[in-house]
Amino acid sequence: MGGLRCVDGSFLTVTPVACTDSVGVPYEVTLELRRDGTPYGTVGERCGWLLARLARGVAEARSGRGAAARWPDPDDRFPDEEPDSELFVFRYRTRSSVVGGGELRCQLRTIPLWVPRAGRPGQWRLTRRAFVEAWGRGGVGMRAVLTSGELAEFVSGLVDEAEGCLGGRGLARNPVEDLPRNPVEGAGTGETR
Repeated sequence: MGGLRCVDGSFLTVTPVACTDSVGVPYEVTLELRRDGTPYGTVGERCGWLLARLARGVAEARSGRGAAARWPDPDDRFPDEEPDSELFVFRYRTRSSVVGGGELRCQLRTIPLWVPRAGRPGQWRLTRRAFVEAWGRGGVGMRAVLTSGELAEFVSGLVDEAEGCLGGRGLARNPVEDLPRNPVEGAGTGETR
């Protein structure tokens, strides 16, 4: 179970729970949220592969790949090139697609910090942080502010736990991405075999 200490001092626990098909076989995960041990909401139906993709993206950004290389501090490196963008939003949805019952979101924010220097004028330094916010059924919100290293640890822990819920099956890809591009050879070309 992954957890985050929030800015108000509360503790957000995020636990992957297996989604099962009609015969009880686990195929994906949903996230159960708890605030200081009290049920807070359930979000992110079938979100495991998105978490796995984010874990890979944060790891690649921290290593300095792509546009993230322009940030000298690895803790400021995130997978999205946009300055203030959203990495994920997981909500609770009923079968009729009505939203309610919780939300978990991660947004990037660029924050300027004034760095004083002894005997010389100070200077501004830009940092980037992930703001992980959760809302429960009652509409009360929680927020944790994370470096990319802390986000990497949190998300990779969730992926490891999710894969454990699924009996070791990996969440590395969306199953739809593994389907052949043209499942029927010769389809649409007039050829048959």
